[in-house]
Formats: sequence, structure tokens, C-alpha cells
Amino acid sequence: MILSDKPKDICVLRLSAIGDVCHAVAVVQAIQSHYPESKITWVIGKVEAALLQGLPGVNFVVFDKSQGKLAYQKIKREFQNTTFDVLLHMQVALRANLVARCIPAKVKIGFDWQRAKEGHSLFVNKRIEKKSEAHVIEGFMGFAHAIGVPSFKPSWHMPVTDADKAFAQQQLDGMGKVLVIAPAASGAERNWLASRYVEVAEYAHNQGFSVVLTGGPTQLERDLAAEIMTLANFPIVDLVAKTSLKQLLCLLEQASLVIAPDTGPAHMAVCMGTPVIGLYAHSNPARTGPYLYQDYVVEVYHHNLEQQYGRPSQQLPWGRRNKGSELMKQITTESVIRMFDTVVREQKLV
Repeated sequence: MILSDKPKDICVLRLSAIGDVCHAVAVVQAIQSHYPESKITWVIGKVEAALLQGLPGVNFVVFDKSQGKLAYQKIKREFQNTTFDVLLHMQVALRANLVARCIPAKVKIGFDWQRAKEGHSLFVNKRIEKKSEAHVIEGFMGFAHAIGVPSFKPSWHMPVTDADKAFAQQQLDGMGKVLVIAPAASGAERNWLASRYVEVAEYAHNQGFSVVLTGGPTQLERDLAAEIMTLANFPIVDLVAKTSLKQLLCLLEQASLVIAPDTGPAHMAVCMGTPVIGLYAHSNPARTGPYLYQDYVVEVYHHNLEQQYGRPSQQLPWGRRNKGSELMKQITTESVIRMFDTVVREQKLV
């Protein structure tokens, strides 16, 4: 434990991305449970704020990176008359470091030396304990432990409205069992093939599932969804670019099962308690996979890691990423269908 006294004024710095801020929610809510009288301010990115706005007991200060230098000036002005008891600097990135410099705090806690890249250590004065081979969320939990929060099992209470829930209910009305496919990651190389999504979706359709596509408004997401819809000769509901993030949370909550690559909606589904089949080739699913459903991951990560670096994962730095634009092709339709059957059986979705 780094702090000797109970912190009264806590600042959390985690700007992005969607999956990571979902992980951070569990940590923030554990801190709130242990220190119910402490004030929590969270400096967060604009898109991520739209997902979490309304989180009870948290004051959000939005950092809009599109504003350039003005964004940093706004953070400075926001906190010019404030000194926090502690800053939890939970992001290893140059932009986040520059934001940390704008936040006055008696103690600034960052990652351990092993994870402190991008000059991270220059912007903190204390560090969390080193934890080997940890999932991202377990790394984040180190920040809670550093300020005196005892061990906890991550849980989430996400802020959604009755209107968000009603929207999801309306979209899924009468569908019965629902498979949601969130097909696109932020980079094309991490996406599975449209034709294979269709093959798995058709299998699920034949098992009595309704199939729904979800995703954001980027051209990558729209194009992949359009390709899937073109290839499918059975009903699929396309909701890509047709929901807010909070509406998407509710859709994921009301789904029976989600299939996704390494992308934000996979972690959003975990927050809502919906089983996820994660598809992984580039990053280690033990580090970045759907936290509560790591047994349901279909991955070719470890095979490719050994192929690319000539050594097994145990002999390489934790979190080492694979390179290549064709790796996801190694995930077969048959392997995902086998996992689908496993999840249906274990989660009693028959």
C-alpha cells in the first residue's frame, strides 16, 4: 500500500480505449465500495465518456484529443485550483503522460517499471507492484491495491437508461435466442473473414438463433457488415452504425451470445454478463481477452508467436504481439463452430 491515509480526492486518468475503460470501471467501482466517501474524478476521452456518462459518483472531465493543444489547456484550467490526494495514471501513452502533467496531485501512481513505456515513469512518483503474466484488468487492479483496496473480484454496474433498454428490447423483440456478431476490430488485420462469419452465423441460424450485427460508424465496420449481408442468404439484422454506445451495451446484455475479435464490444459484453467467443491472433488473449470468458477464446496467437520468434510464449516478454495481415485466416470456421457448441451447452442456451 502506497498511501498511509484514506484518499479523499482521487483522480483517475484513463483516456482510451473502449475495452480498457470497461476494465477500469470495475476498478473504480471497487474503490468506491471501499472508500464510499471519497470523491472520484476521471479524465477520459470523448468517445469513452459517451459510454460511461452517468456512472454514479464519478465526475468526468473529457479530454478531446481532436482539439490539440487546446485540450491540454482546458485540463490545466479545470484543475488550476485543485490538488488531488492521488492520481492513478492508468495509461501508458505519450498523450496520457502529457495530460498527467496537467493534473496536480500529491502522489502520482503509475505502472511498475516493466510496463512503464513511452516515458511513463517520468510523470509518476510511485508505482504499483509488479504482477507477472497479468490480464489488463488485473494490472489495473494493482492501482486499487496501491491505495488500500483489498483483493476483489471484478464486477460492473454500467450506466444505462430505461430508454436505452427499451431501444434494445424493441430491436430484439420476438427474436428468441440471439447471437450478436461484432465483426470488426479497429484494424483490418484483426478482423476475421466475412465469409467465415457468415458460415458460423448460418450454423447458429440453423440452431434456432437470430443473428444480429453490431458495430460503430467507421467505414471499416460498415464495409465488413455490408460484405457479410451480401454473402448471407438467410436473415441477419444489421445494426452497424445504428446504435449509441449505451444502446449497444443494452443489446449486448440482452443477447444470448457474442462473437467478436479483439474489439471494444467484446469487453462491453463482459460488463453486461453475456458470454463472448473471442477470436485472437495478434495479441495474447490471456492478457487482452474477454476477462470472464477466456475459456471461450478461439486463438492462433501462441502458434504464431512461436513461429515468428522461434521461442514459446513462456520465454518471451508478456504481451508480445504477432505481426501480419493474414493471421486471422488461420482461425477456421470449424473451430469457431465447435466453440459455439461448447458455449451453448455450458451456458444452457439450448
